[in-house]
Amino acid sequence: MEGVFKTLNAALKDLSITLLIGLLVGLIVSIVANGFVIGVEFLFGISSNLNLFPITILGETYSLTPLIILPALGVLVVLTRHYFGIDRFQGPADSIYAAHRTDNELNVKSGLGSTLVAFLSAGGGASVGQYGPIVHFGATMGSYLKRFLGGTAGTDVFIGCGVAAAISAAFNAPLAGVIFALEAILRHFSLRAVAPIAVSSIAAAAFGQGIFGERVFFSIDAIDIDLLSMLPPIIISGPIFGLVAVAFMVALTSSTNFANRSGLSPAALLGIAALGCGAVGVFYPQILGLGTATVDAVISGQTVNANLFVLLGLKLLVTALCIGFGFFGGVFSPALFLGAMAGGALAIVFSGFSNILGYSPVELSALATVLAICGMAAVAGPVIGAPLAVVIIILELTMSYEISVIALITVVMSGMVANILYGTSFFDRQLLDRGIDIIRGRGHLKMMETPISSFWQQDFVKLAPTRQVKAAIISMKKMGQTEAYVVARNNHYVGKVNIMDLLEAKPDDALGNYVDQNALSIKADASLLQCIEAASSFVGESIPIVDRDKQELKGVVTEGDLFTAYLDLQNTVTDIEKK
Repeated sequence: MEGVFKTLNAALKDLSITLLIGLLVGLIVSIVANGFVIGVEFLFGISSNLNLFPITILGETYSLTPLIILPALGVLVVLTRHYFGIDRFQGPADSIYAAHRTDNELNVKSGLGSTLVAFLSAGGGASVGQYGPIVHFGATMGSYLKRFLGGTAGTDVFIGCGVAAAISAAFNAPLAGVIFALEAILRHFSLRAVAPIAVSSIAAAAFGQGIFGERVFFSIDAIDIDLLSMLPPIIISGPIFGLVAVAFMVALTSSTNFANRSGLSPAALLGIAALGCGAVGVFYPQILGLGTATVDAVISGQTVNANLFVLLGLKLLVTALCIGFGFFGGVFSPALFLGAMAGGALAIVFSGFSNILGYSPVELSALATVLAICGMAAVAGPVIGAPLAVVIIILELTMSYEISVIALITVVMSGMVANILYGTSFFDRQLLDRGIDIIRGRGHLKMMETPISSFWQQDFVKLAPTRQVKAAIISMKKMGQTEAYVVARNNHYVGKVNIMDLLEAKPDDALGNYVDQNALSIKADASLLQCIEAASSFVGESIPIVDRDKQELKGVVTEGDLFTAYLDLQNTVTDIEKK
């Protein structure tokens, strides 16, 4: 009976900590996320309403405000980055990486600094997103609170709580917050993870509504949707949205790679981005900032014209320039913009075939709205690697089952195209470019990060090349080894000898005459994964571990050592994901 009470007490304590985690993370992240969104809207509203140095070209009046604001913003960004000591944007990719590590604490200073710089970038009109910084802030807060609250939940669960709260607060979509945290960040489902994440997500939405009121991201009039009649254009549109997503991700990675290879200073790169974005913004202010007003206009059917094709191309290029050349910010908001523009543009194309499709003007208007919303989900889904989450966001924002089902169709088709042509989400690609393969899961990542130095042993026969064969055989028999390693002065590795070869050699010969210099060896700085891959076709007793620079023999590993290390690691990963 006493054992039952102890178990019950432990369960209640764990439940209390879970609720505390969820409520605290939800409250903090909700305040910051809502403040971030409102602040960005406020700052961008001020800059967009300025009309500095108006000029007239061909009867049209343009404001040079973007060419003044963005370079000034660039200077502020450079100073802020220098103050926090951050050389690159800390975003969702870093949150994903941290959630998959065992030593997964996120750097608070870098996280807060990145959030502040992203706030300045988005608020000042740079073509970057706001949700990526909010997500990483949530992850950083989750990681930070783990240090003080403790509990049985791992740091990855705390990170998931912060991410879920960020999405929930930003979109007022608690269910989407839970799905996004599990699908895109943790990438595993367990009850012990879902419970605190769900509490955090619901708390963030509740606190946000209670403190800041309910915000409407876009509104749609009640529309009558016939799923069957819309299937032909939806099926055609899905792959096209996938191509837009791929083009966006290719542009982002290409811009970043070009900037890294250019040899230009961060300040110079940021100056180019500011001037480029500002110059385009003079003539097309719709591409500046988040573009929320333009997206809302397309969804509501107020803007459905050929200009959408231009906005689609310019937004893609300018966003790639801003993010690749040094402005901080996310890619989700730009992806939503591109999806809405692509959907609106396709609506124009389909309207030209209204006679064939048999659509009335009312049905064409409904189709334009649906395509814009579906485009947002279908472009954003492959980019962020969370197709289910974006569909749930659409469901929670529109409260329309029909639109959500149609969005699911386009997201699936878009994702298939993106997977074939690009292979990963943009976040996973960012990690791959840093040499981090997260796609194969925690086990693979852990093997990449575990040094082989943790497993090598000293139980081997080490002989000089001048040693006689007969003496070498005696030493090997005494140690119970069939292989020996030949080293010269200063422990310099020469090669390996096998007792079967020595038994056929002349007893008085020098051992150096029978060394296999081509035998498999592993560098001492190799990872466990590299060692396992190298040993996949190995036949023998053990593998020598050799210093890369000095060529010193550091130790050996056996296939049994590698097998045991692999099983232990997999058990560790299983325990993490169960918890």
